[in-house]
Amino acid sequence: MIYADYNGSSLLNTEVKQYLLDRLEKNGPYGNPNSSHFHGVSIMGAMNKARNICAEVLDAKPEQVIFTSGATEGISNIFHSVLNQNQLDEKNIIIVSGIEHASIYNNLKHFESKGYLIQEIKTETNGVINLGHLNDLIEKYNGKIALVTAMAANNESGVLQPYQEISSLCHKHSIEYFCDSTQLVGKAPFSFKDSSADYAVLSGHKIGSLPGTGLMLIKNPDQFLPIIIGSGQENGLRGGTQNYLGNETLAVALNYFNQNLGKLDQLRIYRNSFEQKLQNDFPQLVIIGEDAPRLAGTTYLCHPGIHGQAIQIELESDDIFITTSSACSDNEPMTSKVLKSMGVNDQLGRSAIRISLSTSSTKDDYELIYQSLKKAYLKLSEIKSF
Repeated sequence: MIYADYNGSSLLNTEVKQYLLDRLEKNGPYGNPNSSHFHGVSIMGAMNKARNICAEVLDAKPEQVIFTSGATEGISNIFHSVLNQNQLDEKNIIIVSGIEHASIYNNLKHFESKGYLIQEIKTETNGVINLGHLNDLIEKYNGKIALVTAMAANNESGVLQPYQEISSLCHKHSIEYFCDSTQLVGKAPFSFKDSSADYAVLSGHKIGSLPGTGLMLIKNPDQFLPIIIGSGQENGLRGGTQNYLGNETLAVALNYFNQNLGKLDQLRIYRNSFEQKLQNDFPQLVIIGEDAPRLAGTTYLCHPGIHGQAIQIELESDDIFITTSSACSDNEPMTSKVLKSMGVNDQLGRSAIRISLSTSSTKDDYELIYQSLKKAYLKLSEIKSF
C-alpha cells in the first residue's frame, strides 16, 4: 500500500506510535492535569514540556502556544477574538485570499451575516497570491480593515505563499494578520517569530500526531478573547480538560520533523523526477503551480479530458491512495475554488488529482505511483477516444 494523501492527513508518525506504546505500557501517569496531586502535577509537567518543544520548533514563546483540538477550532477562535472585539462601525472589512481552506470561508460567511464586508485578494495563474492587489485593497480600505487572512501554503496545489511579505504589508498599516500555517508546518520550516504574523494555527493530524490535536500561535495572548471559557485551562485562553496525551504526541511529531528537515531536499528531487517522467510520456499534462515555489512532496496534476475521480479509482485498485483536490472537496464533482481562483477552466479542473508524500516516502514509492498512473492514463485515454 502507498498512501499519497499527506496533505489531507498524515499517517501516524512511527515515533509517535512508539511513544504511545511506551506510555501505555508504563501505565501512566493518567488523570486530570489540573489536579494538585502527584498524577496531576506529573501530567502538567509533561504537557508543559510538550509546549516548550512545540514553541522551540516553531520559534515562538511558550506562552504564545495554546493547545486546541486542531486548526478549525483555532480559526474559529481567532476570528471570534479579533472580530468580536472590533468596533464594526469603525472597521468592517475582512481581506481574504481566494485560495483559503473551506473552514476560513465558512467562518467568513458567519461574520458576513453580522455586517462585515469580504474583499478577496486575486491569485496569479501559478497559484501565488497577488501582492500588488493586496496592497491596492489595503490602500483603498485603509482604516476600515479588521483583519487580513492568507495562508502560508495551499493545501491543494502545495504552492507556498509570500506570508512574510503579507505580514510586513499589514503591519505597515497597523492591520492584524492571520496566517493559516496548517499545510506548511511539518512540510517546510516555519518560524512564528520571523513570520511576524499575529496569529497562526496547525492541526496535529497533518504532521503525524494523534487526530484531534493542534495549537494556536498568538503573538499577544493577553489580548486574546477565548471562545471556550471553561475553568481557566491554557492560561484562561482555552477551557476544558486538556488532551494531554494528544498534546504530548504533537510535540513528538514536531520534534521528529525538525530532526528530519534535511530529507526535504531529497523528497523534492524525487518529486521533480517523477513529474518530468510523466510530462515526457504525456506532454498535455498540466502541473498546477509548476513555476511557483511548492511544498516538496506535492504534485497537482491535470490531464485534459480524463476525470480525476476515474484516475483515483484506477490507482486505488493498485492499492495507491491519492485524492482529487482537498479532503474537504474530494466528493464534489466540480472544479475546486482554488483552481477557479487560478483561472483554471472546468475541462481542466475536473481532471485534477493531488499526490502528496512525506519525508518518509521513497524513490520506489514515486516509481510505483508513476507506473500505475501511466497505466491509468493510457487506459482511460483509449476509452475517451471512442
